Amino acid sequence: MNRQPGHFAATPNETTIGGRLHRPSGSGGDCLILTHGAGANCDSPLLVALAEEFVSSGMTVLRFDLPFRQARPHGPPPRGSAERDQLGLRAAVESMRQQTAGRVFLGGHSYGGRQASILSATEPGLVEGLLLLSYPLHPPQRPSELRTSHFPDLKTPTLFIHGTRDGFGSPDELGAALKLIPARTELLPINAAGHELMTKKNREELPKMVVEAFGAFVGA
Repeated sequence: MNRQPGHFAATPNETTIGGRLHRPSGSGGDCLILTHGAGANCDSPLLVALAEEFVSSGMTVLRFDLPFRQARPHGPPPRGSAERDQLGLRAAVESMRQQTAGRVFLGGHSYGGRQASILSATEPGLVEGLLLLSYPLHPPQRPSELRTSHFPDLKTPTLFIHGTRDGFGSPDELGAALKLIPARTELLPINAAGHELMTKKNREELPKMVVEAFGAFVGA
């Protein structure tokens, strides 16, 4: 398999797509677009490890820098950037549809996953499935401020990967919230993991667990 990702840049409809593209040795197949959390970029250790494992399974992977990160190398997304970040994700999906023959999936860690889910709720059928890593259900220690207003409109099959020590919501809290989603969902708890998901103890097994779970979920 080709484990050396190439730099990827395109500008469809005046929306810049930047990131790292991993292609398996075979042609065709499905594609996963993976994006990052509010404080990271597409080179975060979690995204790199997952991309390498997914490409080993035969899937093309685009590690995508959201527009806010393309505009500034450090810091959280500025106020009002969510809509632009969603437009960036849509442009990435459109670009990868032109380059791959199989299904296109969208995934992201924390903020990136939230934007992917909001976009998918707004545009049903945009992608064939979602992979949401550490969905930020609510701000830490503020469990009443749920980020679920779009859940009733989410019709895309979605796999949630969530640490049992995540301060942005426990697996039990997230499991209760998933009842709002009309699409097929599944929740994979990661024992002893926090919001970052990957730890020193699970860094070898976590990527394999996620790839196997997602493959089973989407029927790969």
